[in-house]
Amino acid sequence: MRSIWNGAISFGLVSIPVKLINATENHAVSFRQIHLSDGGRVRYRKVCELDGEEVTAAEIGKGYEDEDGSVIPITDEDLGSLPLPTAKTIEIVAFVPAESIDPLQMDAAYYLSANGVPAAKPYTLLREALKRSRKVAVAKYALRGRERLGMLRVVDDVIAMHGLLWPDEIRAPEGVAPDTGVKVRAAELDLADALMATLGEVEMDSLRDDYREAVEELVAAKAAGEVPLRAEPEDTGGKVIDLVAALESSVRAAKEARAGGAEEGDGEDARVAKVTSIADRKPSGAKKSTAAGTTAKKKTPAKKATAGGAKKTPARKATAAKKAGTKKTAAKKTTANKRTGAKSTPRKRTSA
Repeated sequence: MRSIWNGAISFGLVSIPVKLINATENHAVSFRQIHLSDGGRVRYRKVCELDGEEVTAAEIGKGYEDEDGSVIPITDEDLGSLPLPTAKTIEIVAFVPAESIDPLQMDAAYYLSANGVPAAKPYTLLREALKRSRKVAVAKYALRGRERLGMLRVVDDVIAMHGLLWPDEIRAPEGVAPDTGVKVRAAELDLADALMATLGEVEMDSLRDDYREAVEELVAAKAAGEVPLRAEPEDTGGKVIDLVAALESSVRAAKEARAGGAEEGDGEDARVAKVTSIADRKPSGAKKSTAAGTTAKKKTPAKKATAGGAKKTPARKATAAKKAGTKKTAAKKTTANKRTGAKSTPRKRTSA
């Protein structure tokens, strides 16, 4: 990985040569501005407002605009000669518990790599000291023309640095919270707790950017001349909902989705099912339960028919045996009558 800054960590009297490497990357799909009539690219040209001529990057410098509108030129040499110890040094100023850092201050993340063989020993010393103390280091450093605040912590066997916003850069949340007159009932809190327990936890590695994947599929479909699928717009605003009913439905849907995810498979698919939106998962669970019920209904009559058939078979055999016996008896009587020459006398019907 390419380094974006070379300097040193100042750890008391210990100096650790390091290289700064970006720990994150942006996978968002980027678009270009085009002319709608002919599809041509729309570009930005840097033009001097005094003479109207286009200028190259080599002809562009820095300048500070004063309150009266005048611009004061500032060169890189001017910035490099500032009497700041953090110009080429990450200066550790304190070690504090990680909980004392407000997540609102978190900015970009970097990896710090030991720069050269002599830096391996002090680098490892600082890393192990951070591990054993279970604290993070607060430091100052200069990058891209300004002094910044950073937090050093250990990730696996590497020292990582998170850029921090200065405390005065965090805005107070005035006027953001809802009115204080809103009250929440205990039953609503219980349902919210039940929903949180049902959704459970998730492995962060299983989360993915569904929007980016959908955009990539859209681009591929249009490039192939296909008509992309379009989702129906949802009416999400302006409705007054029953909070308790919504929470109860959410809990049921989450339970069905979790049960459905466990049946479909384990591993990554099951983990992803935990974080799928409730609206997407509910129909899937309903279909599975309906299909299971249909299968059970179809199987049950078959079993009953088999059992009934087994019971009726002996009865049929007995009836057949009786008929056979009756035929044999009649045959014997006929033979006896012929031998004796006796005539059969018809019986008279007696009136009721």
